[in-house]
Amino acid sequence: MKRSSGVLMPIFSLPSKYGIGTLGKEAYEFVDFLADTKQTYWQMLPIMQTSFGNSPYSAVSSFAGNPFFIDFDMLKDDGLLQKSDYDFLITDKNPRRVDYEKQFEHKFKILKIACDNLKKHNKNEYNEVLENTRISINDYALFLTIKDFFHGASFDVWPNEFKLCDPNTLNKFSKENKDTIEFYKIVQHLFFKQWFNLKKYANDKGIKIIGDSPIYSAYDSSEVWAHPNNFLLDHEKKPIDVSGCPPDGYSAKGQLWGNPVYNYKYLEEKGFEYFINKFTHLLNLYDVLRIDHFRGFDAYYAIPYGSTDATNGRWVDAPGKKLFAKVKEVLGDVNIIVEDLGFLTESVKELLEETGFPGMKVLEFAFDSRDKSNTEYLPHTYTENSTAYLGTHDNDTFMGWIYSIDENDRNYAIEYLHLTDPANYYKEALKVLYESKSNLAVVQFQDLLGTGSVGRMNVPSTLSPMNWSYRLLQYELDDDVKNFLRDLTTNTGRA
Repeated sequence: MKRSSGVLMPIFSLPSKYGIGTLGKEAYEFVDFLADTKQTYWQMLPIMQTSFGNSPYSAVSSFAGNPFFIDFDMLKDDGLLQKSDYDFLITDKNPRRVDYEKQFEHKFKILKIACDNLKKHNKNEYNEVLENTRISINDYALFLTIKDFFHGASFDVWPNEFKLCDPNTLNKFSKENKDTIEFYKIVQHLFFKQWFNLKKYANDKGIKIIGDSPIYSAYDSSEVWAHPNNFLLDHEKKPIDVSGCPPDGYSAKGQLWGNPVYNYKYLEEKGFEYFINKFTHLLNLYDVLRIDHFRGFDAYYAIPYGSTDATNGRWVDAPGKKLFAKVKEVLGDVNIIVEDLGFLTESVKELLEETGFPGMKVLEFAFDSRDKSNTEYLPHTYTENSTAYLGTHDNDTFMGWIYSIDENDRNYAIEYLHLTDPANYYKEALKVLYESKSNLAVVQFQDLLGTGSVGRMNVPSTLSPMNWSYRLLQYELDDDVKNFLRDLTTNTGRA
């Protein structure tokens, strides 16, 4: 990876008058902004369909795109919708926040109109969708159709014949609910059609996409339901252990994520086919793939199912070296960035070195006196084979962080980073970050604008309408922002 830079902008955070960012006009305008400011990368959060809590790291499927991101104006241009079908979605509600309630209430109803029109008027395209649907999308479409039938209930409370995938039951149900299953397949077709058009536009402008992959699947997801052997579940498909992080200086009771952990013994016996298929799919969607919580492939923290916190967990070894050796054997040299944050054992460092994947450096972590091993996050220590950030989606914004930390830590940060102008601390910090040796530097859009804590994207292990909802306003990427980012990128040799 050559010396370069990019901006982290989730799709849902793009401006839109319909309550959520989409793959439409504003996404193309953001690509233009990146090109105008000499960026090389657009980093995104996961784009898969989310489940309860709206977290992009908790998806209904690791293979199915988020229907909320489908742009209705583009469907209108394709002849699949009339403006009157969706213009009531225009909202004066807080444009700073995604209106998830309105999306849940109306999005699929409007997509149903578009899908019906595709079936009626675009027979060739409709037949092509059904012929080329992959197994993973078949699982997803059947899973959501059953979920609809049981009024959105989690699969673990479905009747046993559905929960445990009795073939006769599923065959009969599929025939009786053929139209709904086809609807969900067509929705995915519409998503990926818009996605690949946007990706081509970005690539043609010299912008590469960095996508994101959670390490785990949500429990109530199509792959856990349809392929339970890939996960550590009991005979009733209940998790045996779930994922999380141990207690530390930041969290006295640790983090209880709740995802089922992998059945690595079974996965290894099958030649890691699940991961090969997943990475193949994601590397087709993106130019570069970021893998979340990479250390979990070396050893994962397993918490007994039913625990109320993470205090009773234990570390379990994982076959990361064998897994990524297989990935390289099958897929060759892949463009992957890994999230290697947190306490790293020698075996994790060996795995990183063996794969050669660039890790992450987060500047905010360097100035926490509770962590005595944080010197590797000071920018002067960064190596070329790394990706540098002020903070990630799980951190406070830089301007929120600098005023919320311990006074001694703040004074140290101000001195080290040579911060002189309180109104522009974020610009001065970005200059230090971009001057580091890291081959890639990425700034969250909130930190590019100097947003305070109100712009924080997520507080880990919490459920809140403030999480995964912060949005850019149409006018904010103005000429002053463009000039600052262009000059920063050019002057630090990242253009």
